Amino acid sequence: MNKQLVMALAMALGVSATAFAANPFSDLPAGHWAYGAVAKLAAAGIVDGYPDGSFKGDRTMTRYEMAQIVAKALAKGAIGADDRLVSEFADELDNLGVRVAKLEKNADMVQITGEAQISYANNSGAVFKGDDSGNSESDLRTRIWLTGEVNDNWHYVSMLENHQYFGGKNESGDDDTDFQRAFLEGRLGGLQVKAGRYDEFLADGNIYDSQVDGVRATYNFGKAYVTGAYGKMASASDYSWTKLNGDENLEEGAGKFAFGELGGDWGNLHLAGSYLKAKDVHSMGMDGTDDEIWTVGADYTAGKVNFGGMYLKGNNDDIDKANADDDGFVAHITYGGAESDTPGSWGLLATYYDQAAPTVIAHTMDGAWDAFPTYGFKGWKVGGNVTLAKNLVAEVDYYDLKGKGGDENGKHARTLWSQMVVTF
Repeated sequence: MNKQLVMALAMALGVSATAFAANPFSDLPAGHWAYGAVAKLAAAGIVDGYPDGSFKGDRTMTRYEMAQIVAKALAKGAIGADDRLVSEFADELDNLGVRVAKLEKNADMVQITGEAQISYANNSGAVFKGDDSGNSESDLRTRIWLTGEVNDNWHYVSMLENHQYFGGKNESGDDDTDFQRAFLEGRLGGLQVKAGRYDEFLADGNIYDSQVDGVRATYNFGKAYVTGAYGKMASASDYSWTKLNGDENLEEGAGKFAFGELGGDWGNLHLAGSYLKAKDVHSMGMDGTDDEIWTVGADYTAGKVNFGGMYLKGNNDDIDKANADDDGFVAHITYGGAESDTPGSWGLLATYYDQAAPTVIAHTMDGAWDAFPTYGFKGWKVGGNVTLAKNLVAEVDYYDLKGKGGDENGKHARTLWSQMVVTF
């Protein structure tokens, strides 16, 4: 490639200067197509001519010569270490004594992001009376995400989480660290695919919001979409394939699951219906039996306001034996919302819940939904969030739930929950 073309490409790739030089080289007339690019680079001291004042732009340039120009651009601050030219000529720059680490060479292929969340919950109400574990808890959760580009269509995502607990018996700050996410995500023909260990968010989190080991695929057609997922629901206790076997020391979870959803967006209106079949469910009084859940829902956005509702119906043998309710609904309204990159942005939210036990496996809410086994719960939540500074978001929510039957019928579980989230 001749020098004039290389110089023009260098300008297009980001090497810049602020001034023109008057006739910098004797063999580069002002009317030449490459004059502007070469003149800017010469004025910045990034390119030099020959002793006779010529540029010899028609001569083929070697990679080593181009690396020398990139090194000068780096030294003068015309480009940064993350520029594409630096990545392209990293080996030659190393030979010139310009230190470009392998990680820097591939910096655009791997992204590292993080999130730190400190939260506090205070519980009150008849359900918590006699609870010797304490009515308040606080914790610090730190997550480090690594996203690597496999190719133009696929990337790999992993996440390492450290959790420090400061409530109840763990006042000293007991903690654990888990490698919780590891999945591939990308396109396969017309399908958007995710496979591995990822977080599954079913029915807006009203059914399930936790890890799964599985595969999910979505196909869009027009304004509609169809989604399918299959795998194993992970134990919330050990983030591994669920083998609860009636062990009450392990938290909510289930075994194999299959999920399907059909929905779409028509203007500001979103509609969706779904079906879930989960085996070996240990949650809300379901002791290892299978659970089926059907949902249908809609929400509408008008400016900063979003409101909607969802109907849920479950089918579980344990719940049927107790002659308990098997359906329910959730309704919500939100205004605005805190955006982490917009200081001063804020939002308000309110939700009403009336959910029977077989419509829940691992709820997304921070209220005490799991305090009402077999019969389920109803109640409400109100809250607000605000971005205090860029990447610094605070939220406060208040829940007032009560049981729908059994020993906990009518008893309240109130939770004041707050958090601060820092992203980086």
